Amino acid sequence: MEKRYPLVHPNVKGFLHGGDYNPDQWLHMPDIIDEDFRLMKLAHCQTFSISIFGWSKLEPTEGQYDFAWLDDIMDRLAEQGAHAILATPSGARPAWLSQKYPEVLRVEANRQRNLHGLRHNHCFTSPVYREKTNQLNRLLAERYKDHPALIMWHISNEYGGECHCDLCQEAFRTYLKNKYNDDLEALNQAWWTGFWSHTFSDWSQIESPAPHGEHMIHGMNLDWKRFVTAQTIHFYQNEIEPLRELTPNIPVTTNFMGDYPHMRPYLGLDYHQFAKEVDVISWDSYPAWHSGRETTAELASNVAFVHDLYRSLKNGQPFLLMESTPSLVNWHEVNKVKHKGMAHLSAMQAIAHGSDSVLYFQWRQGRGASEKLHGAVVSHAGHENTRVFQEVADLGKQLEKLQPIAGTSVQPEVAIIYDWENHWAIDDAQALNNTNKRYVEACQTHYRSFWKKGIPVDIVGMEKDFSSYRVLIGPMLYMVKPGVAEKIEAFVKSGGVFVATYWSGIVDENDLCILGGFPGPLRNVLGIWAEEINTFMPDEHVMMSTGNGRTYDVGQYGELIHVESAAALGHFENGCYEGQPALTVHQFGDGKAYYMASENVQAFYDEFYEDLMRDIGIKPVISSAIPEGVSVQRRTDGAQDYVFMMNFTEQQQHVPLPSGENYENMLTAQHTSQQVQLAPYEYVILKK
Repeated sequence: MEKRYPLVHPNVKGFLHGGDYNPDQWLHMPDIIDEDFRLMKLAHCQTFSISIFGWSKLEPTEGQYDFAWLDDIMDRLAEQGAHAILATPSGARPAWLSQKYPEVLRVEANRQRNLHGLRHNHCFTSPVYREKTNQLNRLLAERYKDHPALIMWHISNEYGGECHCDLCQEAFRTYLKNKYNDDLEALNQAWWTGFWSHTFSDWSQIESPAPHGEHMIHGMNLDWKRFVTAQTIHFYQNEIEPLRELTPNIPVTTNFMGDYPHMRPYLGLDYHQFAKEVDVISWDSYPAWHSGRETTAELASNVAFVHDLYRSLKNGQPFLLMESTPSLVNWHEVNKVKHKGMAHLSAMQAIAHGSDSVLYFQWRQGRGASEKLHGAVVSHAGHENTRVFQEVADLGKQLEKLQPIAGTSVQPEVAIIYDWENHWAIDDAQALNNTNKRYVEACQTHYRSFWKKGIPVDIVGMEKDFSSYRVLIGPMLYMVKPGVAEKIEAFVKSGGVFVATYWSGIVDENDLCILGGFPGPLRNVLGIWAEEINTFMPDEHVMMSTGNGRTYDVGQYGELIHVESAAALGHFENGCYEGQPALTVHQFGDGKAYYMASENVQAFYDEFYEDLMRDIGIKPVISSAIPEGVSVQRRTDGAQDYVFMMNFTEQQQHVPLPSGENYENMLTAQHTSQQVQLAPYEYVILKK
């Protein structure tokens, strides 16, 4: 049965292509704006995020508004059939607001109030700032609610950071009183404040974590991060209140972030919670291609992981690539342009993993300030005769040919648990390798085994219903929240396969160690208990072997475990745990639960998951062999599959097609049934 997701607006057909447009910076040069509208058509760009930082032009002095310039831009977009993703401009406020109402300025963890400047430098608790943003947003909604160009609201920009002012301190205490039912003793127990005599005898004594005490009370640190997420969401809800009221049929989004340049999830906010409040997930992707930090294929796998994470936040609904660069950024340590083919390939990778857009930052390079040398579709040259502009135009033409794919999604049978709160707690713990405990790297290493084989994966949180998957993987599930172990047990009993690793089941949701032996509430389903974990030095060469005769290098962690009802499949070959189990399996109900007691090289995970997929019958997108560095992904509506083959190497690659299957190349309309040849950084999209 066909299943498609109506993503944004009835006026939208196919993929969104365009990006951030800042005409407010060019109002004194109207010929530039005229030229922009000519170039938009040539670039095959039809969607623009407008007025993200336009507050000082919309309200140049308090209560004095100027919408004439925005009226003109919106009207001109509509005249040429283009779309506007209209922003609320709270990400950067005008100077008059900071001057008259200093309470809106953010206070840092050292309790010093910031000066005016930067962006996102606002207190998310300030009643004044909430009032001013709500007021301006209401005026925007009243004015443009019926405008034919409007397809979506872009709420603020890249929410992030935290404020430690007195208003936020009081809000934090209120949050804690609600969470702990006004029971201060319950908070003291949850935070284990008897340590170093930090017990609180009055709510007024509680403050946000300060720089000198960041490692003292882990439960407080965790609750503070939860509060920052909750308060940020509350600020966002205040922003969208008039939009929901006046434009109920216009969806809202806010652009989530990644942690660059290695492409990890952004740690500042719990996006599992934030995702519940947006209609469409969107995010800003800026990987450091060609930096030499890792191979292009390794970085591509990490980027894919984050794409899949954000696609999974709304149960497979397509997301939007809200920002990407058509060439280079200006804020990496070293700023590299995208090599020939990479701009297209990077964009198409987002599409392959579920994006319904390719949007850029930025449409036109600014003339001054910090982003004047950031890449853009239109450079300072100001015309279409540049490499980047022509590449963007060519991609726009390709997206028009791929229109039937928009609205389809991905249907994985495998899920990996990545949880923001677990990540916070792991990073806060004083244990293992305190420089980098490698939690997200662990998640991405397991993920890479499936990426290489062309098996789609969802990246989910602990709150997710796991029942739709056949395989569930929980790397370093250090924190086990209430009810999660029970869900995992039910999943395995009903025939699912669960894979857990070292350092799992250590603490509860308050970051309190679980008593009675690790892996705590997962002990029953895994059939083992873990006594201790060791962190190996770089010069320690520890090996593990499996029952099939394969031997592998162990990474920085090895755990001493004891088999209870499980069976050992592998053992440590040497080192302090020589002869002890390194890999176990436990038959539990109709399913199985595996435990990996060591961090291992990629080859171990590749071979383990290849065997597992074959044993349980999970098939890759194509059954033929996929060359190293080539990614094969699939989008589907249930009735029609679309196969993406992408070469993330600098060598020519050949991908054989399964015997007896015939495909059409959607970009060339040619048919093929034997093999696909891919030049460096080339891709094809096939329809069966």
